[in-house]
Amino acid sequence: MSTATRQTRRSELELYFDRTAVEAWKRLTSDAPVGYVRAQVRAGRDEMRATLLAWLPKDMRGLRLLDAGCGTGALAIEAARRGADVLAIDISQTLVDLARERTPRDLGAGRVTFAVGDMLDASLGQFDHVVAMDSLIHYVGDDIIHTLSGLAQRTKGSIVFTIAPRTPALTLLWIIGRMFPRKDRAPAIEPIAQSQLEKLMIAHSALADWSVHNSKRVSRSFYISQAVEIKRS
Repeated sequence: MSTATRQTRRSELELYFDRTAVEAWKRLTSDAPVGYVRAQVRAGRDEMRATLLAWLPKDMRGLRLLDAGCGTGALAIEAARRGADVLAIDISQTLVDLARERTPRDLGAGRVTFAVGDMLDASLGQFDHVVAMDSLIHYVGDDIIHTLSGLAQRTKGSIVFTIAPRTPALTLLWIIGRMFPRKDRAPAIEPIAQSQLEKLMIAHSALADWSVHNSKRVSRSFYISQAVEIKRS
């Protein structure tokens, strides 16, 4: 992956979430009434969030978690309620501001610190666990591996994340999405088979001792995503 390519995609995502899709994303991630398509996406995201949280310890007191691509903060808040010290980071200032607004004052033993920036920034420090829900699905395989390798060097326990699985249904949705005018498109997702992801992991020196421990696909009509948990072997 070239730095220029990653920066280009990050800029597209930042523009999309900060300007193009602000109001739609606010409604999608709230309990406000939405149409059928967004209701399915909301249900899928809720199921995915529950799946990733189920792979994390129930008691996270004393543990540090990176929520990489935190969005509006729903997962970060739930992890903090388990006692985790959560650093929730996103490239979108708009989403981070919304996450701060939605965070309750009382999180029990845990806490959340929100930040705008790059999940691969080494100054963020070390973590016990990392979560990246639907934040890597916009990157091609080599980009995902580059990101995972950077996170792995600063992670003691597990990395749980999602990929866009290579399925006929998702391919069809991708084709339909390409038919919309460019100004109305969300940033493209990049489907990848889990088997291909694992081959790329084995071939990368920083991930050679990491392997898949859990995997689950969530499919709700217009929401299709694959949850993956990796740990050191």
